[in-house]
Amino acid sequence: MSASILPDEAFFAEFRKQCLSTENWSNKYEKNGMQVWIEVPPVTSTKRNTQKIHKIKCKMVVKDVSAATMYDVIHDGQYRKQWDPTMLESYDVARLSANADVGYYSWLCPTPIMNRDVVTLRSWQVRDDEYLVVNFSVKHPKFPPRNDLVRAMSIQTGYFIKPTGLNSCTFIYLSQADPKGSLPKLVVNSASQVLAPKVMKCVHKAGQNYPEWKRQNSPDQKPWLFPEQSTLPMMDPAELSLQRADSLENVDESSAVDSQNNGDSS
Repeated sequence: MSASILPDEAFFAEFRKQCLSTENWSNKYEKNGMQVWIEVPPVTSTKRNTQKIHKIKCKMVVKDVSAATMYDVIHDGQYRKQWDPTMLESYDVARLSANADVGYYSWLCPTPIMNRDVVTLRSWQVRDDEYLVVNFSVKHPKFPPRNDLVRAMSIQTGYFIKPTGLNSCTFIYLSQADPKGSLPKLVVNSASQVLAPKVMKCVHKAGQNYPEWKRQNSPDQKPWLFPEQSTLPMMDPAELSLQRADSLENVDESSAVDSQNNGDSS
């Protein structure tokens, strides 16, 4: 990335390359047009590298929704409330440029794990009929970690969507995220492999239902395609800094487990 925190051309090119590459990726799941891959670090890498959170990639063949519609679904915050069952709260905070914003998202975790939240910089690019959306965690001065949630971290998470026909596309989701807290890495990595196909199915169904929903909900309002429609305040990207994993404390969640066992529902 350049001196600015905003992604540059090289950033998008590298993300696209990762989405399309099979080298150093191991296939973990393949069923009904859906594949899940885990990145396998090259043998030459240090032992320390193999301990990290997996980078996971899901590829879905979508035969009944256009690439443009799937792209709209990823962006449309209002619609997300309709289809994302784990979402607690989600909102855009500010615009950083014509193709970048900063936003807040919190989600439900299965009991007794504490719920999570993230503050991310999201940027997007449409080129040659290819759609890219990428986010990563940032520190925002007005959104510090909260006491009631564990601040998670998106190292790099995003989508690559490419048309395969007028009403079909290839949809790729790539993520490397650290949920923080006291969850063992093994649990995190295995859970991500199980959850990924479920999330993809949700997104696919959301794509199928989106055109009808959008017709009834501000059909012409798409600020991700028409930046002049955005009502978000502008923010100087220099006010943000990259969120480093080691600056977030690992909250001990064993107390949540204990209170669960004691029947404490508060």
